[in-house]
Amino acid sequence: MAEAAKKPRPEYRNIGIGQILFAYRLPLAGRVSIGHRISGVLLFLFLPFLLFLLDQSLTSELSFEVFRGFLSNIIVKLIVLVLGWAFLFHFCAGVRHLFMDFNHDLAAKEKGKSTSLVVVVLSTILTIAFAAKLFGAF
Repeated sequence: MAEAAKKPRPEYRNIGIGQILFAYRLPLAGRVSIGHRISGVLLFLFLPFLLFLLDQSLTSELSFEVFRGFLSNIIVKLIVLVLGWAFLFHFCAGVRHLFMDFNHDLAAKEKGKSTSLVVVVLSTILTIAFAAKLFGAF
């Protein structure tokens, strides 16, 4: 009888990335924080590619023309667009973190939500402008 009355002990397990992304609904500030980390990793991993592009564009006039031909490929343009988004998002989120360091009221729940929204909107607008310039709209 005593065994039947015992409750099973709860099991606490670490949650996986799948549960974080799909089951648990993060607030906007949490999503911006994760996006800031992802964009930083992208920038770090593609740093050799970015340095190669910079080197090719600055060596000589002939290498600049080769660079322009290389950048005319749609795959390269999409990679540069993703890296442009990563830079702009990382920059905007970094400025947000700096302002939060100077003014601790911005770290409150409501202010964090509003500043996260500013980061998302501003980085989206800047990325759209970058994409328009990259794909030749102006």
